[in-house]
Amino acid sequence: MNKNTIIGLVLIFGIFIIYSYLMSPSQEQQLQMKRKADSAYIASQAKRDSDIKSLARERAIEMAKAKEKVLSTGQKLDSLTVLRLTMKDELGVFANAAVGKDTLFTIENDVFKLKVAARGGKIAQVELKNYVTWDKRPLILLDKDSLQFGFSFFANNRIINTNRLYFQPFWPDQKNQGQPHVRVTGKDSLQFGMRLFVAASDTTIDPTKYIEFIYAVKGNEYMLRYKVRFVNMADVLDPSTKYLVLNWNENLKRQEKSLNMERMTTGVYFKFLEDKVDYLSESSDDEKNLKNERIKWVAFNQQFFSSTLIADDFFSEPKLSVATLPGGKQYLKTMTAEMGIPFIPKENKEVAMSMYFGPNQYYGLKKYDQDLEKLIPLGWGFFLMAWINIYAVIPVFTFFGNFGWNYGIIILILTILLKILLFPIAYKTYKSSAKMKVLKPEIDELNAKFAKKEDAMKKQSATMELYKKAGVNPMAGCIPLLLQMPILIAMFRFFPSSIELRQQAFLWAKDLSSYDSIWTFPGGFTIPYYGDHVSLFALLMTISSVLYTKVNEQMMGSQQTQMPGMKTMMYLMPVMFLFWFNDYSSGLSYYYLLANLLTFAQIYFIKMTIDEKKLHAQIEANKKKVVKKSGFQKRLEDMAKKRGYPVKK
Repeated sequence: MNKNTIIGLVLIFGIFIIYSYLMSPSQEQQLQMKRKADSAYIASQAKRDSDIKSLARERAIEMAKAKEKVLSTGQKLDSLTVLRLTMKDELGVFANAAVGKDTLFTIENDVFKLKVAARGGKIAQVELKNYVTWDKRPLILLDKDSLQFGFSFFANNRIINTNRLYFQPFWPDQKNQGQPHVRVTGKDSLQFGMRLFVAASDTTIDPTKYIEFIYAVKGNEYMLRYKVRFVNMADVLDPSTKYLVLNWNENLKRQEKSLNMERMTTGVYFKFLEDKVDYLSESSDDEKNLKNERIKWVAFNQQFFSSTLIADDFFSEPKLSVATLPGGKQYLKTMTAEMGIPFIPKENKEVAMSMYFGPNQYYGLKKYDQDLEKLIPLGWGFFLMAWINIYAVIPVFTFFGNFGWNYGIIILILTILLKILLFPIAYKTYKSSAKMKVLKPEIDELNAKFAKKEDAMKKQSATMELYKKAGVNPMAGCIPLLLQMPILIAMFRFFPSSIELRQQAFLWAKDLSSYDSIWTFPGGFTIPYYGDHVSLFALLMTISSVLYTKVNEQMMGSQQTQMPGMKTMMYLMPVMFLFWFNDYSSGLSYYYLLANLLTFAQIYFIKMTIDEKKLHAQIEANKKKVVKKSGFQKRLEDMAKKRGYPVKK
């Protein structure tokens, strides 16, 4: 990489930034774009509402005809009975459950508060009691306004979906009989149920035939058991039924400060039966139709929390999708899961599964032994990164976090421990760099001796011969970087998704899991690829990285002069990182800052312990020893021979 190439790269980078700035829309244009997006969203909503109204009008006409038919019999019936009778053609024996009052019943334990709706018999709201949103409001993981959840099946040649039918509550635990709000604490447990009855006549139900949902909750668990039971329903359900179809659709609510970061880490995850965990794209709209596949669980996953449905057996042929919702800042994405559940009316009477509504905390998910911990991005694609997080970062966070220590201090301790662990390698590396510095005068002589371009191979061969005799590894400076890369990437993955850092303040940062901001640009001004604020931790990290590059250059001596292109890139990279990290986790920028500062301390400590005069004497002694040629040296000489260059024996 020559000087012209470096200048070209810098110019391209500069042009790219300037072009992005000039071509980025103005505030007025942004408002116009937002209006267009909002208009498109409103138009789509209006079309959907129009379709719904059209269907409603058609249904109203059908119902009016059915009502007229009922009234023509001369019977005196109340309006509710008439409505049920008009729904009979559509819902058959479930017509009596087509109308009702959508009452909410509350199940509460130590960690969450669930609201179960009469309509659909489903969990309609989940509030996590130990957490709040970024703006200090109750953390509602899901609510009924953004949720559809129900089972579809055939009954009397009709498609029935439980999501639109009204259930009636019952209390398996007699001590809670009739209570709309039940609570359990500690190691105790409770059960609460909802029943969907079959009609015995036009005005009554059959108490012996019903579908029931049973929710079993423990006092201190985010996981709950969910059972679907069919009682005396064999003659109601289609005898050819092989599957129930579960339809789960949810719009995920925003919970965190950085909307962009939360959207980037929100997606649909699923685990193949007895196989790996996979997921849909988190950066774009995506869908998968997994024909002939079976999965163990599916999760609607956010940055720090997840809603997960786990089958006792399996879900078959799932259709999964995720899409970003246009406009607005209340919701992140819309998720859809449509799955088959094996069910034969004459053989099966119960379908059992589990539900998890809670935080993505490693040990909390690991204990269920369902690979749920893979909802947390710990670098699962490369074992070394995952090991660093599992066996180093998380244990340190957990151990010191249990003492109630500030996580800014815990990150400092973690950084010190990692630096101590890597110190022996760093010492050998810096010692090798010191040798390179001692050899600089001789390297300069070789550069002067072989100054011509056609002598490049000779210079390379002579330089390698000198390194070999002196006992110097010219690539030693790359070793710390190679060793640190898995650690740096592991931290890059872990810190933004670490729930331990969520809403933990340190110094000027109010939330170590999100960006810190010491100044926000006025008037909605935004710098392309940088943002609308200044992150001090990101700025300090960049400055320290530039200083580290300078110090490392001085330590490496002549080696840097051999690679001027690399030298320029090493200075350019921290500036690029500033743009990337400004909107990233402040805890991560703080860690990188500490790593650089501790590296400075290591460098100066090692420098004080190394006597360059003794080192020079050692190098001179090494030169007098007979050194066996390395394979690399032999290959260089062979190349030189082929080109007709004289080779020193």
